[in-house]
Amino acid sequence: MKKRLGIFPNLNKEQVRSSLPAFLKLSQGADLEPLLLKEWSGDFDEPTFDSKSSVELESLDYAVSLGGDGTLLKMARILAPYKVPIFGINFGHLGFLAEVEDGDSEEALRRLASGSFDLERRAMLQATVFDGEDEQMTCHALNDFVLYRGPLGKMARLHFYINGRLSGRLTADGLVAATATGSTAYSLSTGGPLIQPELEVTVLSPICAHSLTARTLVIPNSETVDLAVEEGSESLLLAADGEQVATVTDRLRVRLTKSPYSLEFIKLTGRDYYQTWQSKLLRHI
Repeated sequence: MKKRLGIFPNLNKEQVRSSLPAFLKLSQGADLEPLLLKEWSGDFDEPTFDSKSSVELESLDYAVSLGGDGTLLKMARILAPYKVPIFGINFGHLGFLAEVEDGDSEEALRRLASGSFDLERRAMLQATVFDGEDEQMTCHALNDFVLYRGPLGKMARLHFYINGRLSGRLTADGLVAATATGSTAYSLSTGGPLIQPELEVTVLSPICAHSLTARTLVIPNSETVDLAVEEGSESLLLAADGEQVATVTDRLRVRLTKSPYSLEFIKLTGRDYYQTWQSKLLRHI
């Protein structure tokens, strides 16, 4: 029986749109059953699956994103509850997560169909917004959550607590809470460390802190982190993997915990993490 491959294509990229017919043929030639995400299928008349159908999502054996890391992150949030192994074909700029390059698609699909790959588990973070004891919303992120100031020029003033104890007061443009996977994203831009992606940690990095002593803090992701806007301060925005998900006023708090979901990355290139960050990051210095 053919393995079902869910395809998440970023059709806003012309290179993806023009390459998709050939990718579908390569998938079929590798004895896979390719299915396009219905909402992202555009005018392509191909078999599809619906992201709103848990039955259809659970039926996928593998999933692939065609685009950059942003496309892969959207795919990851959709599939996290369904334990579908994922990988990405990079049509973007850096493509640290989507590590297979477009020119290597045929070999990657051949290895996928034959089972010649490894799986690498990646932890995720969960954010829950509370109003007092009332839960307002919950969401999950593979890379990071960012609590940041809006378009006004005023700085963010917030307190953070670890396991219920006040651990810091911060005046800054915001705070990045990243997973090990997300250590190569926004967290890296703040001066945070590179972290091997299978480590189960949370990386707390201030953004442009108005301080000479503010530093990144790396803690186990089993710890509970609460973020609160200082009383009387401007509201802040909360983003999950680059997408705004909530407005946080001084009457709300954000609780960060280890997500009950995790993702399995399909490793098809034979490169380990250290080879990947050297080839992806050092080439941009």
